[in-house]
Amino acid sequence: MSDRAGNVGAAMPGSALKILGLAGWSGSGKTTLMRALIPALIGRGLRVSTLKHAHHAFDVDQPGKDSYEHRAAGATEVLVASAERWALMHELRGAPEPTTAQLIGLMTPVDLVLIEGFKQEGHDKIEVHRPVLGQPLLCAHDPHIVAVASDAALSGLSVPRLDLNDPGAIADFVIGHCALAVRARGVA
Repeated sequence: MSDRAGNVGAAMPGSALKILGLAGWSGSGKTTLMRALIPALIGRGLRVSTLKHAHHAFDVDQPGKDSYEHRAAGATEVLVASAERWALMHELRGAPEPTTAQLIGLMTPVDLVLIEGFKQEGHDKIEVHRPVLGQPLLCAHDPHIVAVASDAALSGLSVPRLDLNDPGAIADFVIGHCALAVRARGVA
């Protein structure tokens, strides 16, 4: 798959674009960490985009709006644009769910794409784990987990443990793991 500039898909080997996922059980704090990690990385001069997996049928549109009615009438894609933002809605209409590589290939190139969810895919991930939830560690069975961010000490890990409550240190780990070059703020 290629991006808008005709480049090979962002998740393909040899691409300059870096990706890293956050994976964990429901309620572990993936979104909370994502909300803290994004500004920590941007503050270090990085351009960051995100990709979020939704497990349920979701809709960013509302019944009664023209764009919703276009989709309801059978349009494959509806692009809504204004002076502030644009959104492209693509109906799969029974086609298989796209892979992260396919979806990233549709995105504008940035320094880093953080992925929330898609825990079954083969990209590197930080596991977000809270022992109080009583769920097993994913890293025991996923070789793509490169660290575990937890709010408690964990024994027997084969990957680094990161303090879930220290997004700055997690940002430093992400930068090091992804070999990202940080820039002075405001430099393109």
